[in-house]
Parts: sequence; structure tokens; C-alpha cells
Amino acid sequence: MMRRQTIATLGTPVNRRSALLALAGAAALPLVGRAQEDEAGDGGGDELVIAEAPSFGVRRPGPVELAAAPLAKDVDQRKALVPVQMVVPNAGVDAPIEVGTITADGIMENPTGSFVVAWYEAISSPGLETNVVMAGHLDYFGVPQAVFYNLPQLPVGDQISVFMEDGTQYDYAIESNRLYDVATELTPEVIQTEVVGDTGYEALTLITCGGALNETATEYLSRYVIRASKV
Repeated sequence: MMRRQTIATLGTPVNRRSALLALAGAAALPLVGRAQEDEAGDGGGDELVIAEAPSFGVRRPGPVELAAAPLAKDVDQRKALVPVQMVVPNAGVDAPIEVGTITADGIMENPTGSFVVAWYEAISSPGLETNVVMAGHLDYFGVPQAVFYNLPQLPVGDQISVFMEDGTQYDYAIESNRLYDVATELTPEVIQTEVVGDTGYEALTLITCGGALNETATEYLSRYVIRASKV
């Protein structure tokens, strides 16, 4: 059966069953993931309610419900579910992938560095028939061009490759690239349907900052959302 929980942990990696990860790193977005089979095999899973999902210092309130991703039953199975490297040739990206963390009050943490991509594992893993969400910095303290700096300029059709811990490669082609205003466009409904919700096919959604910069708060006012489909 489904168990509702409120996430409460950030700064350290979160156990998949007790407090699964969600979106973050590049967007202040409340998220909704799809239900997936629980390890126990009873058809249920851990359902999480995330209070707030910030990115790069910007916070936007909103409840998020996620269901537990399937647990790997052995080391080989686990390796097949864990992405470790992203390559985007036309954006100059060849970066390691890390698992994001969340705060004690349910706020999703940014990627830990300027040239690392955060993968929010509670939503999905590559190879599953749904939406995989990752995020990266546009720029960073002392780094004017971070890992996703060139990503917003990529046209539809450009390729993104994700490599798994077991060596499997997943290739995706960009199908849309949109800039959303955080204050006026990233409503909970838009986030659920256009950003982190179930796609019904193997998709990859990448999020980074964009638009105008509020220099006083050192926060970007918009978010780029790049959606790609598996090829």
C-alpha cells in the first residue's frame, strides 16, 4: 500500500525508501513523479510529499508527491539504474552525474559543483518508461560558464547521451527547449504536466537557470526546461 511521508533531510544523501530524492539543482519547482513498483512486490511504494524545491537560491513553494523508484535487488541491477556521466557534444558537456539531496524541510539541493549534473533519482532512472529529471548550473561563483551554460542554445534534434554505471548508454534527442518565468509561469500545474510529470515514454528533462538576473538577490528569474526523448 502507499505510505505518505513528508521529506525532511538535506545536506546528506537520502535513503531511497525513507526519503527519496526529487527534482532540484536548477529549478525552483514542485514536482510530481510516477508511481513505480516497490521492492516488497506488493504493488505499492513510499509516497513522498515535498514541501518546496528550490534551485540556485530561488525558492518556490508547492507540494510535491512522488512514489518510490524500484530498489535494486543486487549490485548489477543497481548499476543498471544509476547514471554516472552525461555527454552533450554540441554544448561542450562531458560531466559526472551525482545523486541530489534534499533538506530536512523538503527543499531540494542544488548540484554540488559547477561542472557536475544532479540526477533526482526518486522521479525515475534512465531505461524506464517515464521522465528522468536532471539539473545543472548555468554559472557558478567564480565560474562564468558552468556545466549547462551552452545547453539553452541547443536546437531541437541535438543529442544528449547518458552513461550508466554498468556501461549502458542511453541517447536522447532534444524535442523542446523552453524558458519559464519562475514567478508567473511555473505554477504547480505547469510543473506537473510540462516539467516533471510522467511522459509515458522514455524522456530526459534537464533544468537550468536563465533569463534576467536579480543581482541584489543573485538569483535568476527564469528556468530553462529542455525535454529530450530516447532515440
